[in-house]
Amino acid sequence: CYLTKCPYVPPHEWNVDYPHLMLRAKAIKYKKGEVSTRDKLLTSTDIVGRLASIPVVAGMVNKANKTPAIRGLMEKQLRVHRDAVLPAYHSNTTRKRLKSHHSNNTDIQTAGRTMGKVALFATCYGNVNQPQLGEDLAAIFEHNGIALTLVDKEQCCGMPKLELGDLEAVEKSKQANIPVLAKMIDAGWDIVAPIPSCVLMFKQELPLMFPDDPEVAKVRDHIFDPFEYLMLRDKEGLLKTDFKRPLGKVSYHAACHLRVQKIGLKTRDLLKLIPDTEVNVIERCSGHDGTYAVKKEFHDISMKICRPVFNQINKAEPDHYASDCPMAGEQIQHGLDNGTKAEHPLGLLRHAYGI
Repeated sequence: CYLTKCPYVPPHEWNVDYPHLMLRAKAIKYKKGEVSTRDKLLTSTDIVGRLASIPVVAGMVNKANKTPAIRGLMEKQLRVHRDAVLPAYHSNTTRKRLKSHHSNNTDIQTAGRTMGKVALFATCYGNVNQPQLGEDLAAIFEHNGIALTLVDKEQCCGMPKLELGDLEAVEKSKQANIPVLAKMIDAGWDIVAPIPSCVLMFKQELPLMFPDDPEVAKVRDHIFDPFEYLMLRDKEGLLKTDFKRPLGKVSYHAACHLRVQKIGLKTRDLLKLIPDTEVNVIERCSGHDGTYAVKKEFHDISMKICRPVFNQINKAEPDHYASDCPMAGEQIQHGLDNGTKAEHPLGLLRHAYGI
């Protein structure tokens, strides 16, 4: 955090869990009704995504989000900052693109904790806002002999509602997702999701909220970040390194919700395997934090938090810059404002493979 002065840095005898202390405060505020309509709307990702991804509607929404007059009205009425980047919506979602996807891999090999078969939890953001992520992930996993299918059905993981303090909505999301994921795990599938926040929700937040639920624990133990999964396969010699294209200099922003998973910098480790590729890691917050950066009262602060990231990228003059979190990537791109585009490590890896 840009402004933090908290002296109780772990390990500390008081063991102060500051983020969850703040979440408890948010939950109390939510119960008291001290939450704005704007904040409820911004965290209703399933409803907004379902409506905004309807054919024709998606184009209208995307155009409106780039129209200065409409953004000015949104700032006045909803307190959504006129300069904040709002995500694009796609009617051709991940689930539509991969609906007829069938794996051709018959030689399924287990490796360590991995079964060699993954079910993709597309996530609400990955599904309607950046569906290319799912396509890139599917191509990479298939190239590495990993069978892939879609999770039978899914809802938002619940992270936006958790950060709002709406614990009842979090429980509803858990009740919708966990039985589906647990059933797929019982059938021999591992779970992967392309958004770090969603993986963190299943790995850490839901197990903390529901410590006695065996299905929550089962999902916790079988859900993976995509690069974590690939590097576990690499340990057993099952990662293909037949790269066709170098990436040159890459500035890689390690997303906060990925670092807190304590799995190491697996994205960096994999990208470094690509010949003639130099990876510079940036371990600083982008300041986006889901909905924080789009709010009128916080947007300028969020850009200030991200300034060290901008500075490191400008200094490095990379051929590519990327973040595991697509929202962080858009925030960085917005701050640089130099005509360059943020990429995702999955897209970079697919490019390197030439697939």
